[in-house]
Amino acid sequence: MKIKFLTKFLGLFFLSLFFACSSDDDVTVVDEMEPEEEVIEEEEEQEPEVPTEVVYPILGETGTILLNNKSLAKEGYILVNESSDDRVYLMEKDSALIVHEWQLEFGLGNDVELLSDGRLLASLGVESPDFSFGGFGGIIQLINPDSSVDWEFTYANEEHIIHHDVEMLPNGNILAIVWDLRSTEELDAIGYLGEEEKVYTETIIEINTASDEIVWKWESWDHIVQDTDDSKPLFGIVNEHPELININYIDVLRENVEPDGDIMHANGFDYDEGNDLIYMTINNFSEVWVIDHSTTITQAKTSTGGSYGKGGDLLYRFGNPAAYDNTFGERLFYNNHFPNLLENDVPGDGNILVYVNGNGDSKQSVVYELAIPSNFNLRVNTSNELDVIWSYTREGLYAPRVSGAVRLDNGNTLITSGTSGFIEVTNDKEVVWEFEGTGFYWRSYHYNLGSSALSFLNN
Repeated sequence: MKIKFLTKFLGLFFLSLFFACSSDDDVTVVDEMEPEEEVIEEEEEQEPEVPTEVVYPILGETGTILLNNKSLAKEGYILVNESSDDRVYLMEKDSALIVHEWQLEFGLGNDVELLSDGRLLASLGVESPDFSFGGFGGIIQLINPDSSVDWEFTYANEEHIIHHDVEMLPNGNILAIVWDLRSTEELDAIGYLGEEEKVYTETIIEINTASDEIVWKWESWDHIVQDTDDSKPLFGIVNEHPELININYIDVLRENVEPDGDIMHANGFDYDEGNDLIYMTINNFSEVWVIDHSTTITQAKTSTGGSYGKGGDLLYRFGNPAAYDNTFGERLFYNNHFPNLLENDVPGDGNILVYVNGNGDSKQSVVYELAIPSNFNLRVNTSNELDVIWSYTREGLYAPRVSGAVRLDNGNTLITSGTSGFIEVTNDKEVVWEFEGTGFYWRSYHYNLGSSALSFLNN
């Protein structure tokens, strides 16, 4: 009896002790028939990683940004002259998005530039020209940001047509390049050797925008030399007259090209306000001609007068000494575009940029920065070529036509390669921004974020 009671007592004691040392929160029930399951903690949902750098290329509306080194590239907008689609638009450099586009009444006659007051100065092509070559125009317009036309001038008929480039002068007048027809009788009379039915030479006109009058004119026809027939007027030894234009010059690049009458083919110019000079690229001569703008119309037809005393004769020329039979000096240009004077305190102020297309054997385009001499002294049988200050090219840089380069205020150079797009390079020749498009680009112009020309974007 005592043993049975003791056993019962101990059982109750241990049972009460178990419950006294436990609580509902502490109890773990273990099923001895099944293995203990592993407890798996759920992972917190991770936020997607945000890339710290933009990945290139970036596809834009009309092409692709291949590269943008923001620490070295200049912020701003690019005014794009897309000749292939007759479009002019402002493109944002970071995204290649079009932020503004103008609706044009006519196709591009090549150059369109955004002025400081927000208007476009545009060379546009007449719809049915009496004659034409690449880059023909005929119409100049000043176009407001809303695409309305503020001013228009037409100069196109059977005898002449505006082409390629236009330039606004500080006084509000506009310079334009013109093809002028020369009669067969005129050409025969001076000993022209070509057999074209019609020949066109280059003229520059200045238009007063208030009156639409031509208030100044320079004609290449007034400054000709020929060495083929001493019985006819304008005969002379070509290399003894570097100030004159050899009417019979045929560049090596055109020896196997069917003549079309466009014997000079000026394709761009720039105005030097400080010295009242015009620099004009002559593609078929692979030269830049320098012309005194200070002359009167009468003086421009002669070899005297003007600030430099040379009248309308070439004040200087460079790029291809063979064009005036000069055996001194190294030829640098093989077709050329856009003589861009560096001014407004950009690095290289006082020099000039020229885009050399590089046709012929090289098929290699080059941008040259050249030093303009302090005094123009065009000499006989002496090198008159300019010193190269800086140049840029790279493998595959080749545009046989159009193209150009502008210097930015941070020292970079924005290059238009007409058949591919735009590249921005530093003075050390590092590419820091590049856009590749599908169009055909006459030129591009760069505008800083705070430029007054862009003020209409905020309206």
